[in-house]
Amino acid sequence: MIRFHRFALAALLLAAPSVAAATPPDAEVTAVSVVSAPGRADLVIDVSGAVSVRDFTLANPARLVLDLTGARLSPAMRAAYDGMNRAGIVNVRYAQYAPGVVRVVLELDAVREYSVERGDAAVRVSFGADRAFLAWSSTAPAALAAERPDASAAPRSREVTPAGAVALRTASQDPQPRMTATWDNAEIADVVAGFAAFSGRSIILGKDITGTVSAEIKDQPWPAALGAVLAAQGLSAQEMPGGIIRVDSPQALSALDSLEPLSTQLVRLNYAKAAEVAKSTEGILTKGRGSVVPDTASNSLIITETRSRLDRVSDFVRRLDVRTPQVSIQAKIIFVDRTDLMALGFQYDLGDDNQFFNQLVQRQDPNGEPGETFEPNVNVIDLGGNAVSAIANANSEINGSALDLVWSTALGGFSLTTFLSALQRIDLADIQAEPLITTLDNRKADILVGEETPVRIVDYSSVGTGGAPRATVQFKETGIRLTVTPRVTNNGQVLMEIETERSAVQTLAAADLGFNIQTQRASNQLLVNDGQTAVIGGLTVTSVTRARSGIPLLSGLPIVGGLFSFTTNTENRKDLIILVTPRILDDEEVAAAAP
Repeated sequence: MIRFHRFALAALLLAAPSVAAATPPDAEVTAVSVVSAPGRADLVIDVSGAVSVRDFTLANPARLVLDLTGARLSPAMRAAYDGMNRAGIVNVRYAQYAPGVVRVVLELDAVREYSVERGDAAVRVSFGADRAFLAWSSTAPAALAAERPDASAAPRSREVTPAGAVALRTASQDPQPRMTATWDNAEIADVVAGFAAFSGRSIILGKDITGTVSAEIKDQPWPAALGAVLAAQGLSAQEMPGGIIRVDSPQALSALDSLEPLSTQLVRLNYAKAAEVAKSTEGILTKGRGSVVPDTASNSLIITETRSRLDRVSDFVRRLDVRTPQVSIQAKIIFVDRTDLMALGFQYDLGDDNQFFNQLVQRQDPNGEPGETFEPNVNVIDLGGNAVSAIANANSEINGSALDLVWSTALGGFSLTTFLSALQRIDLADIQAEPLITTLDNRKADILVGEETPVRIVDYSSVGTGGAPRATVQFKETGIRLTVTPRVTNNGQVLMEIETERSAVQTLAAADLGFNIQTQRASNQLLVNDGQTAVIGGLTVTSVTRARSGIPLLSGLPIVGGLFSFTTNTENRKDLIILVTPRILDDEEVAAAAP
């Protein structure tokens, strides 16, 4: 039922309700709102349950009083009116007037017509209005529609991007309020006023902004819906100081930025480096006006920006200044070098005391003192000697053989010496290194355990007439090296760029060539879980060398050829395995590891 009233010029006495609730009320007043509608202003009292409404007016000052009998006031209604004049409403007060009676009082700037309408979920009081205004609610910033979230939700903070897409965040990461709406040739001013009423935000439409909106929104977050509507109209939104949202053309908003005075603020950083954060901040500053200067001495940023954007830029910088997690990287490098040597064969020497090639057995010097032998590696050759002599393949020294058998016999004036040499040797080098290094997230770390070897470099191009080549010395690092750059992902895994290297110096036979540096290296990227061990490299190199020497023709005979030859087999096997285990350190572990 709709009833129409007029304010009387004389004051009416405020009387208490004649009937008090005998039982605890079942209904509850959950919100009181002042919203803008086309051509009117509405006072909306949200009620859950059945109530009876009694309204009357008072003068000097002009007031409209509504008593809702059979209702109690919701504890969530605590917000006071902000004092803004909305279509003649200068103040709104509400309280639990009596048990079972909630009283709502509107203070007006003058008497005016109004109508009261009782619905299923709300009591609506309507006034005439010549222009739209910003909405207010006792549960602001909660929504004013049926989809309104719980009034006890965490406080929200909002942002409006220059492109017109409004972003809403809550301290507890609650979902954004969603809305369903349909507009058919609605004025843009009325649409913006509806968004203000729904969101509880103060939204101001720019001067001379006109147009109509025909659109349908179904269950979408209100920031996305507002952004889509504004984009379709070629408009943008910008947040002003105090959280007020201004809707205007991009050109008008840009002009507003160019006229707005600049402010400077010093932001100190705790974890991040000022020079690095400054590079990231430059992209969000106002072009041509904003600036950021890093102060490395105090690790601070000096930010100059418009007043409306300065707080937003400072908040962006503080969100970049977060504690960087530390990662402990433990690597295990296993290098096995195994050499198997097998030597077996016969060696011969047929000659006399004056003519022979043998260097394995000492021979008596006939021209020397009794018992005196030839010096090692000295072969005496009698050019006028016998027709058959000095037939031998035994021109090497016995050195390190596991088994050496020498057999000699006399053949006329010659002596035949036979040597049986057998050797099996295994050389095993097992090198295991476990470097451990701790570094910050996304920071490169390098550890080297080894030595620097001087390498002589000869520049033959510097040789002049009668001069010697110029030589310089360079130092080469050898040993075990681990270089790692870890990055902790959002789901707690570790993405690593790893380089591992094991190197050793080997002296070459020719002195002028210096050294040979044997190197095993692995470089890759991998993603592992916290505390998981992964194999980042595995390499096996096997080399086999076979050498055979003997008497020509005789060593090639089948079956008996082995009696006239000497065979050496060498097998070298190198195995390299690299394991890595990352572990994210928490605050307690870092404190325990500190000295």
